[in-house]
Amino acid sequence: MSLRDSKGTPEPVRRLLDGLTRLPGIGKRSAERIAFFLIKDDAERALELSQSIADVKHRIVCCDVCNNIADTAPCAICQDSQRDASVVLVVEQPRDLIRLEATAMYKGVYHVLTGRIDPLAGVEAIDLTVDVLLQRVDSPERNARGVAVNEVILGLNPTLEGDSTSLFLANELSSRGIKVTRLARGLPSGSQIEYANTQVLSDAIAGRQGMD
Repeated sequence: MSLRDSKGTPEPVRRLLDGLTRLPGIGKRSAERIAFFLIKDDAERALELSQSIADVKHRIVCCDVCNNIADTAPCAICQDSQRDASVVLVVEQPRDLIRLEATAMYKGVYHVLTGRIDPLAGVEAIDLTVDVLLQRVDSPERNARGVAVNEVILGLNPTLEGDSTSLFLANELSSRGIKVTRLARGLPSGSQIEYANTQVLSDAIAGRQGMD
């Protein structure tokens, strides 16, 4: 019998366990360990965690330029006058952007697609932020700080779906006369950007290649 099903488990603990097991990668055993840690931990630290979760739900928004998660709109990267807004690096998810930023190699701005084209999963271009990206290219006023886009770097994960999405975007962007490049293949095929180390990502940025 699990702790969740035990009659000796107080209702607040049951609700905590229910909430924890809904998180990705957290099973019953892990949920129990986390729950007991929080029960035994200092009340102030536990309440800080609770407040952090509340802040994420109440204060985090999507940047109205690049679609990254942010606490301001536009986000700090899009507003930064030290960034080259004429170069846009396209990624699948905010976590990919965070990993690439950790390299401190890239000085342009970003665009978050929120996924990749995957017909088998029912995901088409219309389900992503492709239209917003093309609007940024077509209309400088839609891009960060009103700067015209000169280059788009495709930084999608090197998977079958990622490569298919890159080809789709390359066709759309090339027809608009935009320079289109992609991250160098220092990233192994089938891998994920979020799991790559900073040196691999730095090399991928520095060695980006044209899309044939």
